[in-house]
Amino acid sequence: MTSAFVRGVGRYATLDAADIAVIESQLEPQVRRYDAGHDIIRQGDKPLHPYLILDGWAYCYKTLPNRRRQIVSFLLPGDVSDLNIGSLRRMDHSIASLTAVTVLELTHPLTSGTHPGIAKALSVRTLASAAIQREWMVNLGQRSAPERIGHILCELFHRLRAVGLTSGNQCFLPLTQTDLAETTGLSLVHVNKRLRDLRSADLLILRGKILTLPNLRALEAASLFNPDYLNLVDVADIVAA
Repeated sequence: MTSAFVRGVGRYATLDAADIAVIESQLEPQVRRYDAGHDIIRQGDKPLHPYLILDGWAYCYKTLPNRRRQIVSFLLPGDVSDLNIGSLRRMDHSIASLTAVTVLELTHPLTSGTHPGIAKALSVRTLASAAIQREWMVNLGQRSAPERIGHILCELFHRLRAVGLTSGNQCFLPLTQTDLAETTGLSLVHVNKRLRDLRSADLLILRGKILTLPNLRALEAASLFNPDYLNLVDVADIVAA
């Protein structure tokens, strides 16, 4: 669990041995586990603290009164929800588990300025999250349907690779076509057709829940993707716990 935290937060700033010792002392008491398809916190609830994903996938979503849903972000291992979430009176979105997940409820000692290395990493993570949200806005407003889908897949692959969760050009991808539709603002039929187009162009292979990108650079070019907005530290530079 410590390793997942360090790999995730260490993408944004270097953590030293003292920081890791603090993390190890704080982790276990606040750990919670949820099965797939469980709301960790619901829109309208009073938030108490941010959550950090130790294992598994979660996502943030908003639901309209007519029950239509929009996925607004994915939380992968090492990702943390909004650090200032406890300042809200009510949640304006829900956080749910896409797969079985293990989460850490972040309490004051880890988010305070007492440990500047950890605080800096979490702060940069917040800025990176805002950059991702801006890119998603561009995705919905300006990219074509195949570009939207390809861009999301490129982003997820880069984020997973940064925490050592890819194998060569493959990664675990638990998203359904419905999930992709609710992420990209496209209809289910449109997602299905555009995935077929990307397969036909030899830009991706989806078998079960395994995504293979035969030519990542080609998919990036076709999707107008530039990874700079992710602000990721090279995986080789991340301190291992």
